Amino acid sequence: MKILAVGDVVGSAGLQYLKSRLRKIKQENQIDFVIVNGENSAGVGIFPQQADDIFAAGADVVTLGNHVWNKRQIIPYLEDNKYILRPANLAPQVPGDGFGIYDALGYRVLVMNLIGRCEMAFGPDNPFLAADKILRKMESKYDIAICEIHAAATSEKLAMGFYLDGRVSAVYGTHTHVQTADERINPKGTGYITDIGMTGPIWSVLGVKPKQSIAMFRGDITEMFQTAEGECAIGGIIFDIDTSNKKCISVKRIFDRQ
Repeated sequence: MKILAVGDVVGSAGLQYLKSRLRKIKQENQIDFVIVNGENSAGVGIFPQQADDIFAAGADVVTLGNHVWNKRQIIPYLEDNKYILRPANLAPQVPGDGFGIYDALGYRVLVMNLIGRCEMAFGPDNPFLAADKILRKMESKYDIAICEIHAAATSEKLAMGFYLDGRVSAVYGTHTHVQTADERINPKGTGYITDIGMTGPIWSVLGVKPKQSIAMFRGDITEMFQTAEGECAIGGIIFDIDTSNKKCISVKRIFDRQ
């Protein structure tokens, strides 16, 4: 089974490029299941229509992150649609789900979406203990498990990769928007990469117009960030999973640019 995870979709430019290229990427790589992080589709946050557009582009599951509540219009959508996931280790009373089980080639695929705590302006529960709880709760109810860790610290993502090694088929990071070159299979058979990158403007700072980001770092008085213009790319990762033993047999980084 080939599973494609696509990095944070940034703004309308990133969304349009996803819509134009995702199905072609799926076809070319014989992808069976697609997870797309959509939390930056509105710059910060996501609207219901944008989530619908990501599904229409070819995603099976949409994940979110630290901007999940920036567009409150998404709250009813989270309750009604089980194919969009907010981080699982947020406060238990918040709407939506942080994990789900989905069908792919007749197999039950568990997708769990976790958020890190290091250097994040957030107060979520411990993502490591949350992963334990989900795996225990769903034991015998899934065939293959995939974990997204939306976090700022590379150390936290790396630790999660080793913590879940042999317990899930793949662990990948999102949030930093910069694709890392450390894709690999960990010793016990779990596919891993620290960050899969983003989907959006190449000539940008994490999707933002460079001059605005530079102004912020200079200490200037800044305006609301705007998504950069121009050439776009899709950053992501393909995990090839052996369904007989649930181990990852190959990891392929993608950077689709036209």
